[in-house]
Amino acid sequence: MQSLEQRRAIVTGASSGIGAATARALGRGGAEVVLVGRDARRLAQVAAECGPRARTVALDVRDAQAVQRELSGLGADLVVNAAGLALGAEKLPDGDPQEWSTVIDTNVKGVLHVLRATLPAMRSAGRGDHVLLGSAAGRQVYPGGNVYCATKHAVRALYEAQRVDMAGSGVRFSTVDPGMVETAFSGVRFRGDQARAKAVYQGMTPLTAEDVADVIVFVVTRPPHVNLGEIVMWPTDQASTTVVHRR
Repeated sequence: MQSLEQRRAIVTGASSGIGAATARALGRGGAEVVLVGRDARRLAQVAAECGPRARTVALDVRDAQAVQRELSGLGADLVVNAAGLALGAEKLPDGDPQEWSTVIDTNVKGVLHVLRATLPAMRSAGRGDHVLLGSAAGRQVYPGGNVYCATKHAVRALYEAQRVDMAGSGVRFSTVDPGMVETAFSGVRFRGDQARAKAVYQGMTPLTAEDVADVIVFVVTRPPHVNLGEIVMWPTDQASTTVVHRR
């Protein structure tokens, strides 16, 4: 296991959910953590739980210029590219193109912006970890998942492309792809309808954000010659994106 104490980490989507849990876990491990998200107040609250070396950068990953300006000079050797969301679960003909743009620009272009801003420093140093937060939805589609599933399939493709493009650079790439995780994700997807969001997890035991964070920390603390590339996480009650055991 490698120590985190000499590492500088950037975590996007760090104001809540898996991003926040990962920032906390990295901070507890001794890393200097830069928390990135849109909500400055919530970022500050999470940063206070990440140890004395934590700081925040409030920005929207959809803004390519802001990402480049704020993140490219940090010299991070560990990036967790976790910002993402879903909006709606309608069939495609009933979907909202403006919401599609928000999801695509965040989940795909946002990931690209962060990769572009942070990889040059890792390449120059000849080492680093870049973890993409994928999803089981990037491997199996499900009813109503159309655009969100497409974006997570794209994240998986970006992971595979970076492994090829950056071969020999010393940078390790990983994608951690969870199934059902109970966070604010479903509340956002259903536009604040908390009853509908809670029904997603009714009668089953989902993963927690901390479960995913534990795995991410495990990935980035392997010996330098070990690259855990693809990890798929399922709740025990979930067999696929469409098969869930409920009590």
